[in-house]
Amino acid sequence: MMEKKRPITLLVYLSISIFVIFLLRLWQLQVLKGSHYREQSERNRVRVFKIPAPRGIIYDRNGTALVKNAPYYIASLITDLPGWEINLTELSRLLQIPVERLSERILSHDGRTLEPIRLKEGLSFEEVARIEARRSDFPGLTIETEITREYPYGSTGAHLIGYLSLPTEAQLRKGMFSDLPEGTFVGQWGVEALYDGMLRGVPGRRYIEVDALGRQLRTLNVVAPQRGEDLWLNVDLKTQMAAEEAFRGRAGALMALDPRNGDLLALVSLPSFDPNLFVKGITPEEWERLQRHPGHPFLNRVFQSQYPPGSIFKIVTAIAALEEGVINQNFTVDCTGEIQVGIWKFRGWKEQGHGRVNLRKALVESCDIYFYEVGRLLGIDRIAKYAGALGLGVPPGVRLSTEKGGLIPSTSWKMKKKGRPWYLGETFNAAIGQGYVSVTPAQAALMISAIANGGEVYRPVLVKDQPEREPMAKLSLRPETIRQIREALVGVVEDPKGTGLAARSGLVRIAGKTGTAQVVKTDSGKDRTRKGRRYRDHAWFVAYAPAEDPRIAVAVFVEHGGHGGETAAPIARAVIEEYLGGDRAEKASD
Repeated sequence: MMEKKRPITLLVYLSISIFVIFLLRLWQLQVLKGSHYREQSERNRVRVFKIPAPRGIIYDRNGTALVKNAPYYIASLITDLPGWEINLTELSRLLQIPVERLSERILSHDGRTLEPIRLKEGLSFEEVARIEARRSDFPGLTIETEITREYPYGSTGAHLIGYLSLPTEAQLRKGMFSDLPEGTFVGQWGVEALYDGMLRGVPGRRYIEVDALGRQLRTLNVVAPQRGEDLWLNVDLKTQMAAEEAFRGRAGALMALDPRNGDLLALVSLPSFDPNLFVKGITPEEWERLQRHPGHPFLNRVFQSQYPPGSIFKIVTAIAALEEGVINQNFTVDCTGEIQVGIWKFRGWKEQGHGRVNLRKALVESCDIYFYEVGRLLGIDRIAKYAGALGLGVPPGVRLSTEKGGLIPSTSWKMKKKGRPWYLGETFNAAIGQGYVSVTPAQAALMISAIANGGEVYRPVLVKDQPEREPMAKLSLRPETIRQIREALVGVVEDPKGTGLAARSGLVRIAGKTGTAQVVKTDSGKDRTRKGRRYRDHAWFVAYAPAEDPRIAVAVFVEHGGHGGETAAPIARAVIEEYLGGDRAEKASD
């Protein structure tokens, strides 16, 4: 009897043991690892797809769209499916991506995220069609849609508008944009970068239930995207296009402002680049070509290039002399073409001289000898004082790019930097905008804008309808000073001997000043083109119009353009005529 009970007892103990093991296993699965398996189950069932937020549109001052939003297609892959397996060799052929790169992207993917792995971005319509036709052969392969930019006007205004692209590896290494979802396009330059947070918007999310092959079954939840804000700039597209066309392929820079408030009407830096190149990922070959371009298309010459201002600086010297009382309208100089100080001879651009010269004639004909004598009377420190008050030597603070400050020298500057005293010959050079003096085209625009409005220096304003603006500097000039300078600047363009005759317009009365900045120092104003284009002088022209009631002020710089009156003045005229030729200026100010 005891022998029959023993097997039964063993069977009971065995059953209890098995039951206990099942309980322990169940406890382990549901309690200890419950959250893990619930997450894994959810991951196998639910996928999160980003809904792109439409980026805000950038408009010019008249409501013309400077950018457009466009679809951007990505081939993505879901790998954490039950029994997932894929032929990487075939997938490589389909996507035209090396197997090694595919494998690297899959292995480097953060498995904790529910988002698919982005394999190839910026697909063309043809690529999308080819992938869709074979998608059933590759479990988990899907096409996602983002929104990116199109720049319908190509390189026009590229240094102002900027461009979009995915964050660079360097930016990601620095932790920039770490709070944004993978694949978010960001502004990399210009207005697109400066106002990126405002324009970008917030992407939405679509939670999709999928089957074991990654096929979408139903939508579980949708979080709608938040559209970015639109932005209206002060730039006038037609004026911008006219300005770039007027350069006729030459390198240079231009800034046009409304002198009444600082509205930035046009900004040109040439050579330029097409921002559309960056939207779908610029190729290494294209990037190398742009980097090696001798014209440096990524250089924003308006803010980042510093040049001797040449004779446009004579406006500063003239204002300083009138305000300091060292000359008046009757002060004259007998110009013979040169002046001698000790053993040194300082020549003017006109070898035979200009004869008897007063202030008006000196500005109209751009007489160097007259301003040598005025510079001697003033001294460099008083010249520097008025140059600074007119916006020279200080970055304007627009923040579109890094900004250079130029250089307005003084006696203290030279002692600090050079360890030597200031010499009279250096004052002669500075008085005509040569020597140590350097400015940016942006600063030249601020200077002529201040002359146009009577002495107020406004920081260039990018965005339309900004609150009432205070000038960043204000020079209280005597009415008589302003009158004499303005009359002379009209003469530069209107008088038969004026150096700016090429700016004369039949549409509007223009006031301006030419400038020719030496690249190679010579003993006289002789031709400097004999050594090649890169040795030619730089050309300047600053202007405003209408002369009686200025609504636009322009600074033009043509790199190696020769005489300012020949190459820069016609560009300024084209810009002024385009802007004032219609009723856009009046409409914009209403």
